[in-house]
Amino acid sequence: MPPPPPAAFGRGRKRAAHAFDAALDDAELVAARASLARGRWAIVRALLAATRDDWDRRGHRVTVLAQEPTALAWARDWQLAEPESPCASVLVAHATVHRALRGKERADTAREVCRAAAGLAPQDPTPWLGLLILERSLGTEEEVVHLFDEVRARYPDHHHAHHLVVARLAERRADLGQDPLHEVYDFAAWAAERAPADSPLAILPVVAHAERYRVLAAAGSEPADPVASGHWVGRRARQVMKTAFDWWLEWERDDHPRRHVDLNFLAHAKYCEGRGAEAAALFHRIGPYATPAPWSYPDRDPYRAFHAAREHALGMM
Repeated sequence: MPPPPPAAFGRGRKRAAHAFDAALDDAELVAARASLARGRWAIVRALLAATRDDWDRRGHRVTVLAQEPTALAWARDWQLAEPESPCASVLVAHATVHRALRGKERADTAREVCRAAAGLAPQDPTPWLGLLILERSLGTEEEVVHLFDEVRARYPDHHHAHHLVVARLAERRADLGQDPLHEVYDFAAWAAERAPADSPLAILPVVAHAERYRVLAAAGSEPADPVASGHWVGRRARQVMKTAFDWWLEWERDDHPRRHVDLNFLAHAKYCEGRGAEAAALFHRIGPYATPAPWSYPDRDPYRAFHAAREHALGMM
């Protein structure tokens, strides 16, 4: 039997009573972000210089820094001091993207600065990631696919880019209800199968299943309570979860910068499936590094959802 649903949750679109830290367990990123907020961009320069060729870490660090309210102002100061710096340029680009998504900057301006950053570092997928973040919300499907291809041309296994495309694909045909042949599942399975054996893209089919639930619940095709929906207990869902969990048990790497994103998706899936012991093992590994998605799906307070599920799973041990 699946576990009982957590107690009532607040509305996800309201300001959360508890903040999530997008930096996750990256202590160097946390320190650099604090320095940037005080206008000290030299530490950020050193942090980003250390990420060349580590594209997932570079993308993670740039996107987190870019979300800080003062990031654009200080990044522009850095860019004025070092106009040929690819690191300064990409931080300006991502900070402009985040301001555009909040309605505080023109989208065309964000597109221009992203392409300028791409020109300074032709092999870096991070400026294209900025464009993909923007167009995932504002662009056409053709634009999203094109930008994903630009990212993959530079780094085929880009973690964040795959998650963005899965979220967008899951929104196709929202009115048709459950469909095990939906294209988001094909895409996620293709990406997981072609990725290296130690790639966290192995979890992508679970992410696809959660993103599809978000869309269906918002459309009224699934109950708003993910545990009661039955979305995680069908045969296909069980197989997807088992494969991903088995892979995680054998995964020896513990250094991927976005691994806690995957762990949260997998813990959420296992909890909703009613596999309390497996969920508890994942909650232990997550520790304090909860992420808003997928605990906020479809419209919940993610902090309360995470902690209610965690307490229930650990209480079953």
